[in-house]
Amino acid sequence: MTEPLLSICMATFKRGNFIAATLDTILPQLRPGVELIVVDGASPDDTAAVVSSYTRDWPQLRYVREETNSGVDADYDKAVGYARGRYVWLMTDDDLLKDGAVDRVLGLLDEDPDLLVVDAEILDVRCAAMLQTRRFGFSGIRRYGAEDGDAFLADAGDVLSFIGGTVIRRSLWLSRAREPYYGSLFIHVGVIFQAPIERVILLGEPLIQIRFGNAMWSARGFEIWMFMWPEMIWSFPGFSDAAKAAVTPARPWQIPRKMLGFRANGSYDLGQYRRFFGARRVGTWRLGLLALALLPGRLANVVALSFLLAMRGRYRPACYALAWNSRFASALSRRMAARSPSKHPA
Repeated sequence: MTEPLLSICMATFKRGNFIAATLDTILPQLRPGVELIVVDGASPDDTAAVVSSYTRDWPQLRYVREETNSGVDADYDKAVGYARGRYVWLMTDDDLLKDGAVDRVLGLLDEDPDLLVVDAEILDVRCAAMLQTRRFGFSGIRRYGAEDGDAFLADAGDVLSFIGGTVIRRSLWLSRAREPYYGSLFIHVGVIFQAPIERVILLGEPLIQIRFGNAMWSARGFEIWMFMWPEMIWSFPGFSDAAKAAVTPARPWQIPRKMLGFRANGSYDLGQYRRFFGARRVGTWRLGLLALALLPGRLANVVALSFLLAMRGRYRPACYALAWNSRFASALSRRMAARSPSKHPA
């Protein structure tokens, strides 16, 4: 059997309400030499029925339902194991591919890269309003070699917090350590940055539409972005501190505006303070961390939103999260955020 050029690999769990919209944007773009692998981590909802309804008409779609849930990292790794393509595209289960995305990727794979990372735009949870037109800080194409590790990490690290833009040579993925990153939520980042990569392409052109505010791990946001993500980025050898700092501070909890943001969206409270800082040596930061945990949530929400709006549209996804996703959102904060799109378009 001829080896496909590209396998689009998707790990899914409890996405019965969203995965059909995702499949509707991917399946019509499949070409000869492109397959789609969906690994379901034992979803208890109707995900199986939804995906199975597509397999009858799309032979390029292979659906694998696991008996137990192994976690998103292990399920992506399993999907790559089931794949037959020379390259694997690690796609998410609730976001959308833009028209022409697969053909654009196939064209760039003609250059024989080891890794391709594509840009994405950010929409609201209903995919009705644009919140951010791109995530990369540039447009066009940038190329990197093994000697360009610092520049690659600084340019791509933040964007790679989203797995859906990752297209990697399957043999490279399988040759690298993966199990140490199970449970990290960022297995792809561990695979990519554990050692240099010879040929890397970054595409500053959005091919994906992210459904913002729908992540399965949103409830763990404080732990992830204050500890898990920075600890992973700062664990990689062979990169300068400056390159790592361009992605995330080593201790983002020492930045008051970040802590205010998590208090404002309801992710940080006295319980989180006790869990993460009760036994941790934080020195003179302790009083400020405690004060923020005790700050009234609705006040924090309005203050943080006012700060973000003053940045003239630079943080529209964060504004959206505070106004519509936070348990401390109020009528005032929603009115404030609703005025922002007309003044500061994405």
